[in-house]
Amino acid sequence: MRQTQIFVISTLGMLLAIGCTKAETPVDPAAKPVAVVNGAPISRDVWNLYVKTRHGGKTPGDPTADEQKEALDELIGMYTGAQEAEKQKLGACEPNARLELVGKSAMAELLFKKYTEGAEPTEAELKAEYEARIAEAPKQEFHARHILVEDEVKAKELIAQLDKGASFEQLAKDNSKDGSATEGGDLGWFNPNQMVKPFSDAVQQLEIGKYTATPVKSEFGWHVIKLEEKRATTPPPFDAVKAQLGPMVNQKKFETHLKELVKAAKVERSP
Repeated sequence: MRQTQIFVISTLGMLLAIGCTKAETPVDPAAKPVAVVNGAPISRDVWNLYVKTRHGGKTPGDPTADEQKEALDELIGMYTGAQEAEKQKLGACEPNARLELVGKSAMAELLFKKYTEGAEPTEAELKAEYEARIAEAPKQEFHARHILVEDEVKAKELIAQLDKGASFEQLAKDNSKDGSATEGGDLGWFNPNQMVKPFSDAVQQLEIGKYTATPVKSEFGWHVIKLEEKRATTPPPFDAVKAQLGPMVNQKKFETHLKELVKAAKVERSP
């Protein structure tokens, strides 16, 4: 089943961030609209931008006839929905603020695009970013099991059973509400950043072969955790992640540039 409506909604926040390029052909303002919805025209400008966004930069002539029809159907649905929202006066609550946020975000995206367009980080910058990422990365990874239940009382009962020699794997199969239950609660290898903080904090304090003496609460419920193994992490080689580092370098450069703009701006904060 196509997720057309979801796509339309998610596209709204991206439309203004595309921007114009020198290769684009100006559209005649008097050109016939692609459709008219309850008297409101959908202009060629809107159509071009929507198709370009929807199809990853393609011009309106690139998609197939079926793709063009589907895109136009989506635009018509968007306009019709917007008109109904206006008719119901749903804009009285927050749309002005929402539209302002979308617009400002889109313009900031355009600035980022212009600032980073054609920017190629040097080898030295890429290696510096690589070293920074490695320094920030966890130094160990862990292999653990857990039993996840709804309440603390149940978790304490399970720990009491473990204290009496019960099998952790069997208790996980019989009691855990997590998908890992079928594997005896086995979570495989992970680094601390991949888990919610209460869970990762508890794992890092455990000795190999031990389980938590008290239940660990997270947003998912109550955990009983057992540490199976741990080992030092092996960072990926520079060449394997080099392509991913460029956008990170450009992002940091832009953030620095933005801070300079803020510093030079006249900003008045309300008390």
